[in-house]
Amino acid sequence: MDGVLFDSMPNHVKAWCEAVERFGLHMTPQEVYMNEGRTGGGTIDMLAMRTWGRRATRQETEEIYRVKSDIFNALPEAAPMPCAREVLEYVCARGLRVVLVTGSGQRSLLSRLEHAFPGCFREDRMVTAFDVRHGKPSPEPYLIGLDKAGVCAAEAIVVENAPLGVRAGHAAGVFTLALNTGPLPDSVLWEAGADCVLPGMRALAEQARRFFG
Repeated sequence: MDGVLFDSMPNHVKAWCEAVERFGLHMTPQEVYMNEGRTGGGTIDMLAMRTWGRRATRQETEEIYRVKSDIFNALPEAAPMPCAREVLEYVCARGLRVVLVTGSGQRSLLSRLEHAFPGCFREDRMVTAFDVRHGKPSPEPYLIGLDKAGVCAAEAIVVENAPLGVRAGHAAGVFTLALNTGPLPDSVLWEAGADCVLPGMRALAEQARRFFG
C-alpha cells in the first residue's frame, strides 16, 4: 500500500526516524526504505536488538509505535500514487480479484482506501499487520492473500515496491512485479527476487495489458 497506492513513504521515514530517537534508538532514512513492509513490531525488535541487545517488551513496542503513529498522523495527508486508480480500475474491469497485502497498521491509511479507490477493495480481501504472525519478508502475508483470493501462486501477480515485499512475494512463488517508487537502486529490487522492475505506477498503467491481459 505505502509506496504503491499512496505516496506515503516520505511520511513514514520522518515518523520512524523521529519516533525511535526519542527512545534512544536510531534508524536512517535508507533503513526505513530497506525495511518497508516489515510489521511495526518487527521493526522495533530489530532496532532494540541492535541497540539494547534484546527484543523490545510489549509495553515498549506499543509506546514506540504509538509515538510513531502520532507523528505520522500529524503530517500532511499522503496523496494517491499517480495512475494507481487507473491501474486498479483496469484490473477490476477485467474481473480480476484484488487483494491488499500490507505490513502497515496505520488505520488512517487503511480507512482512505475506499475514498481514493472506490469499489476496488473488499475488507475480506485485505491482509494487514493485524493478520499475520510473521510479516514480510516471510511469505506468510502473500500466502494468506492467495487463500483469500481463492487462487494458486501461478494464477497471481504481486505488485510491490519494497525489497522485503519482493522477497515475500518471491518466496510465496508468485510472479513479483516491482515498482521502484523510492530512492533505492533497481539492483536492490532485482536482488530481492523481482521478476520485473518498472520505474513506477505510470509505467505499469502503460503496460497494464501486458501484465493483466
